[in-house]
Amino acid sequence: MKHLRLGVNIDHVATIRNARGGAHPDPLRAAKIAEAAGADGLTAHLREDRRHIGDGDMTRLMAELTIPLNFEMAATDEMLAIALAHKPHASCLVPEKREERTTEGGLDVAGGQETLRHYVESLKAADILVSLFVEADPKQLEAAARLGADIVELHVGAYCDTTDSIKRQSELVRIQRAAALAEEMGIECHAGHGLTYDTVGPIAAISQFTELNIGHFLIGEAIFVGLEKTIHEMRRRMDDARRAAA
Repeated sequence: MKHLRLGVNIDHVATIRNARGGAHPDPLRAAKIAEAAGADGLTAHLREDRRHIGDGDMTRLMAELTIPLNFEMAATDEMLAIALAHKPHASCLVPEKREERTTEGGLDVAGGQETLRHYVESLKAADILVSLFVEADPKQLEAAARLGADIVELHVGAYCDTTDSIKRQSELVRIQRAAALAEEMGIECHAGHGLTYDTVGPIAAISQFTELNIGHFLIGEAIFVGLEKTIHEMRRRMDDARRAAA
């Protein structure tokens, strides 16, 4: 059975901290708990408006983590400079709008290839793996391949958010086809956005996925039972689904 990595997004620990100001709760402490609980990597999104993770958080995470850090970033010169200064394991380019609560949909790689090319090439030249957060759409995957992306992370929010069983199955099929296409193209394939205990199984069962990035649900569930226990349970459900599908 191919190991399916779990990346834990710690943004919303910082969201809670920033709601009141000060230093508590500390995202680095959450990152270390996640690391000890078996997370394969950490994700942090440094937004233009610094609504959760801050510049100081990035510095501390890079200095103290021993597992890979996936730096989510908008394709801007400011964020590129920060990525090049810190040299994270990977940088995931995501769309970003000030008015959104969270990332809404995937990056339009097909429509913005020429703009994105500079960022992709600059990151790759610094030996930073480049991930593009995209919809499960063949034209977006083909554009990602043309740009030389190392990884695509499929946005699975529509699958996770719907309560219509027919629509959910349709979305799952779309995701399965996109993951298979990514593998055919030789691009590593990840998934993220909105995964919970209830939705992770069918996604984890897709053999082409090598990593799932999960944050909001884990941090929310941790309020009730603790972060370590929450990560262990998510890890168990991922492994069970992957094992059953093998």
